[in-house]
Amino acid sequence: MSFLVRRLAFYLFTAWAAVTINFALPRLMPGDPVQSLIARAQGQLNTDAVASLYILFGLDKQTSVWEQYFGYLGRLLHGDLGLSFAFFPTPVAEVIGDSLPWTLALVGFTTVAAFLLGTGLGVLAGWRRGSWADLLLPVTTFLASIPYFWLGLIAIAVLAGPGGLFPASGGFDPGVVPSWDWAFIGSAVRHTLLPAATILVTSMSGWVISMRNMMVTVAAEDYITVAHAKGLSERRVMLSYAARNALLPNVSGFALQLGLIVGGTFLVEIVFSYPGVGFQLFQAVGAKDYPLLQGIFLVITLTVLAANLLADLVYVALDPRTRKEG
Repeated sequence: MSFLVRRLAFYLFTAWAAVTINFALPRLMPGDPVQSLIARAQGQLNTDAVASLYILFGLDKQTSVWEQYFGYLGRLLHGDLGLSFAFFPTPVAEVIGDSLPWTLALVGFTTVAAFLLGTGLGVLAGWRRGSWADLLLPVTTFLASIPYFWLGLIAIAVLAGPGGLFPASGGFDPGVVPSWDWAFIGSAVRHTLLPAATILVTSMSGWVISMRNMMVTVAAEDYITVAHAKGLSERRVMLSYAARNALLPNVSGFALQLGLIVGGTFLVEIVFSYPGVGFQLFQAVGAKDYPLLQGIFLVITLTVLAANLLADLVYVALDPRTRKEG
């Protein structure tokens, strides 16, 4: 219990630090976001309009930094991330809300599937070392070294484009109206398969290698020998004794690797012009849409923190020693 309390306190502090840094970034950058919006309007704004924009974006120079900070926190509690420059006057939360489901579907499926498949194959490869399962090692080592976006570019060149099996870009076919019907769902799935496959193949390979190595180490422990001596079945020893203990470092590694997985997914979205948060981030950089950039960074940080907290809860469920702590 004390372990969970400490971890929860850590994540709350980290979330507060992320919010504070997100508030400070636009104010530490040279110039300010409002000047960028004025430039987009080609200077056709009077003094009163410029002053209104500063107030609108929480950058009013007549108020102190502390007042701006607490005003920013208050707006966040109400889900207000500001207004997008590129989609003005659309709120940032609405812009992110349109692209976030695409990224969650892509990242959620590939991350969970890669972890489960990679861990399962790693268990078999480690438990049956010296057999045909060792043939997986050279292949997985090679695939784990390939960046997501590079494999995506290769996949587009080989499998996509005119006459290819998969579409090269976008989230659904032109002319299809997004809705909960089979025409849209089928089109969205078809556009998602190739980017999902590139992420799945690369990230899964890393889990195979790490789990295989842990299984080899655990298989040499005394309690495995005792389990065999008790006459337990091979399957039970492998899953209940070896795999359960070997899985603990992989769960911790999953939490540590999650940020890299999300970053790699964003690069894949850019390569495939997939309408997720990563592609939205790429467009926001090109448009110098500072409020949208700020909102995306905050959403990414809080999402990764939430996923790490979930990984910690799984760790507690797998390791009884943690539950007895304190």
